[in-house]
Order: sequence, then C-alpha cells, then structure tokens
Amino acid sequence: MAEEIINRVANSKLKTFDLEEIYPNGERVLFDIKDWLFEEIILKEKDFRDFVKNHDWSQYKNSFVAISCSVDAIVPSWAFMLVAAELIPFANKVVIGNLELLETVIYQELIGFLDLRDFTDKPVIIKGCAEKPIPNSAFAFLIEKLQPLAKSIMFGEACSTVPLYKSKK
Repeated sequence: MAEEIINRVANSKLKTFDLEEIYPNGERVLFDIKDWLFEEIILKEKDFRDFVKNHDWSQYKNSFVAISCSVDAIVPSWAFMLVAAELIPFANKVVIGNLELLETVIYQELIGFLDLRDFTDKPVIIKGCAEKPIPNSAFAFLIEKLQPLAKSIMFGEACSTVPLYKSKK
C-alpha cells in the first residue's frame, strides 16, 4: 500500500508574497520631449508651449507615464513640469525620468499602502520569478516593510529558497 503524500509546504505557516500580484494594469508610456525641441537640441518656449497646448493628452488616460528627453539637450525643469501638469488629469501616474524609475515609484507607493499584518511572526517567501517588469528596488521596499513583522524572509520558490533575514526574537 502506497503512503499518502503530504504537502508540507501547503500545511506550513509559510506565507508567500508575489510582487507580480500587485502589479497595476495600464500601459507604460515613455513620453520623449525631444521631438518638441528645435532641431532636437534647443527648447523654444513659444513653440514648446504650442506643442503642449495642441497635444491630445486624453490618449494617456489610465496609463503610467515617464517623461524624459532622449537627446543631450538642456531642457529647463519647467518644461517637464508643464508636460506633467497636462498629463496628471489623465494618467494614473506621472514621473520625470525613465520607465525603470516609473516602475520603482509605482511599487514604492503600492508597498507603502500594504497591510502586512498577516505576515507577523511568519516565515515569508518573496517570490522571485515574474513576467512583469518588477524593479529590484521593489524587493528592497518589500523587505523594509516585512522585516519588522516576519519571523524570517526568504527569496525564491518554496522548493528552493535563499535565506535573507531571520528575526532575532
């Protein structure tokens, strides 16, 4: 007679946190202002303001937008701010920087609002594999929030984890 197979992981107090589960849906957009510069190098205020005024900002509804300039031009801060001011009523999130910074800011805010009391005094695995673009900084934000609560923190999958932290309680 065969022995019953017992799933010890399912029966343990082990808690898994998957950052991919809190990934917000919405298009990520890199808004490059280089096309609005004269010869992609000089910002002419009147022309720039005309571009901003005549642009259809509604196309960014429910998206996440990173505003940047991909050419080596001197762009005053107010130009980025002017674009941000137009995007904010439509986009879910606006940052001045690249797409990695955008994801970092998104995760910093999401993790900041998480209620992680269910992880108190529990061994926690932070799932590592993801198909969505989770920045490395998100893992640090999560550890910072979990460490005062968790009994231990590991990284990976239940069958193969890397220990990261163990409470000294």
